[in-house]
Amino acid sequence: MQSFTVHTGVVATMDRANVDTDQIIPKQFLKRIERTGFGQFLFYDWRFHDDGTTPNAEFELNQPEVEGASILIARQNFGSGSSREHAVWALDDYGFRAVIAPSFADIFFNNCFKNGVLPIVLSDDEVNQIFEIADKNPTLELTVNLESQKILGDGIDFSFEIDPSRRHNLLNGLDDIAQTLQHEDKIHEYEANRSW
Repeated sequence: MQSFTVHTGVVATMDRANVDTDQIIPKQFLKRIERTGFGQFLFYDWRFHDDGTTPNAEFELNQPEVEGASILIARQNFGSGSSREHAVWALDDYGFRAVIAPSFADIFFNNCFKNGVLPIVLSDDEVNQIFEIADKNPTLELTVNLESQKILGDGIDFSFEIDPSRRHNLLNGLDDIAQTLQHEDKIHEYEANRSW
């Protein structure tokens, strides 16, 4: 898993609440067994017209100012719906390193940490301020510093809270498997001494 320490990126705003995982990555694209290749299908039903190939010029992520955006700002309850981990894989594969919202669905929130995407909870007022600034500055860039737990840029100076163990794992790029492999010597010793 890619570590997350300090990231500066263009902000894309999604002024929608209750964005669910079927909107993030529709069910017809869940046939892949790899974690990669899902970015092209991110928000598929919103990004494209009914023909599936013509970009919807009105959709937020299709605006030229946010091309290459790596920080997504959204409204309440982002990632609700089914527990598909593919939703985080799609965001990550598209290039998003952080998602900022007033609240997240629990399973989606947990899946972010397991896949190197930083979900940040800010107050409604703070999220509103980012939306207002991004509305005036469509190419807004923010710096997300996980080490200091700060978000900075264009008059923004917000602090955020992260569980210390999750923060440690993201800073060091440790997913569940990598955490287990930190004890590889003990695992081998156990296996060698175990009576079958």
